[in-house]
Amino acid sequence: MNNMNTQIDQSTLDAAAEALKAKWPDAKPKCGLILGSGWGKAVEDYSGQEIPYQTLPGFGETGVMGHAGKLRTTTIGNMEVFIFQGRRHWYEGEGWTPVILPVYLLHAMGADTVLLTNASGGIRPDLPPGSLMVIEDHINMLGSNPLIGPHNPKLGTRFPDQTEVYDKPLRSKLIQAGADSCGTYIATMGPTFETPAEIKQYKAMGADAVGMSTVPEAMVANALGMQVAGLLCVCNWAAGISPTKLTHEDVNQTAAEAMPRMKKTIANFLEFLAHETE
Repeated sequence: MNNMNTQIDQSTLDAAAEALKAKWPDAKPKCGLILGSGWGKAVEDYSGQEIPYQTLPGFGETGVMGHAGKLRTTTIGNMEVFIFQGRRHWYEGEGWTPVILPVYLLHAMGADTVLLTNASGGIRPDLPPGSLMVIEDHINMLGSNPLIGPHNPKLGTRFPDQTEVYDKPLRSKLIQAGADSCGTYIATMGPTFETPAEIKQYKAMGADAVGMSTVPEAMVANALGMQVAGLLCVCNWAAGISPTKLTHEDVNQTAAEAMPRMKKTIANFLEFLAHETE
């Protein structure tokens, strides 16, 4: 990675926002979903317009199996929702711009709420594969920060407060919607899974689940003043806890088995939000 793409390219963000507004000039989303590994089919029952990521500047193609790379719009009650099926990752080596683009587009289109989802490894003993954990806080072990570089006023204040990145009322709604418990998520750079020694260290730091995403989008959404929620599916025991070697295929398989609960929790959560907008 060179120094250029470690910093967010504001001109690309603005070009993407202009392109999206031109495609969907009447769109007025209240909230958005950003779906991580294994979560794509959680929204298959919702109908609406869709466009491929590649049609928007700065997105490019998703580089991970299980990330469809489509932006969809749907309506629940009187609430319009944007659904990003798939995300870009820091470890793909293309910088922060494609990673945080969904959040920026949501904000630019008027949305004030975002739900971030991912597939994670369970560290806490009561989070076996198939568990749904609400993120109440995070630890950034990515080795970087998407807000690095000269201050960009379009992305909020120079020093965003992170006392409560994940909105407490939204966390309560996710538990009511069907999630199992709350916990702390730790994000590592990837694309390798963690070592058993690293997992021991992360557990000592207070992490309950581990993954390779979500934190950058949460940081930027928080800096933009959005209400942020995080929901993860534990798709394997973390390294050293798992009795077998870890594979991405197994992650997707566990997510598929947990899909009925994932669908129901997402649906209930969106219904709660839609009811508030009536």
